[in-house]
Amino acid sequence: MADEQAAAQQNAPQQQFSLQRIYCKDVSFESPATPEIFRKSYQPKVNVDLNTKSNAIDENGNFEVVLTITVTSKVEEETAFLVEVQQAGIFYITGFDTEQLRMVLGTAAPNILFPYAREAIDGLVVKGGFPALMLAPVNFEALYQQALARSQAEGQQAAAQGNGEAPAEG
Repeated sequence: MADEQAAAQQNAPQQQFSLQRIYCKDVSFESPATPEIFRKSYQPKVNVDLNTKSNAIDENGNFEVVLTITVTSKVEEETAFLVEVQQAGIFYITGFDTEQLRMVLGTAAPNILFPYAREAIDGLVVKGGFPALMLAPVNFEALYQQALARSQAEGQQAAAQGNGEAPAEG
């Protein structure tokens, strides 16, 4: 029995995860209320939206992962600035089953890309004449688990509705 498990482990493909390239795919900075916004007391309301997407770019195990971060800063109800960065990377990933691959694409790759996106955003904000903006670290694993739970709940709700059952109130 132990010999069979050892043989299975030797025949299983070795897991590999490596970064091939990091690049900015898209960058945008808008400050529609300048120069008037500079005369106001700068106590902004900052909203940060994150999104990741990934796709296989060839049959050899190379994937592009794009982390999109959109930051909107408002003073009173006026937009001080809007900055969006699409930080991308090419990753070589092989030897993972489907669920492990999804997790690597949704957690490990964005963790690598985030510091680059954060630096690009900070630089754009400062060059736009605003105080430095240092985004707090992001727990991509927690976000991935939340998205997975939400997806499973939606799947269960859809299955229940397909069976003629009413969705549970919560």
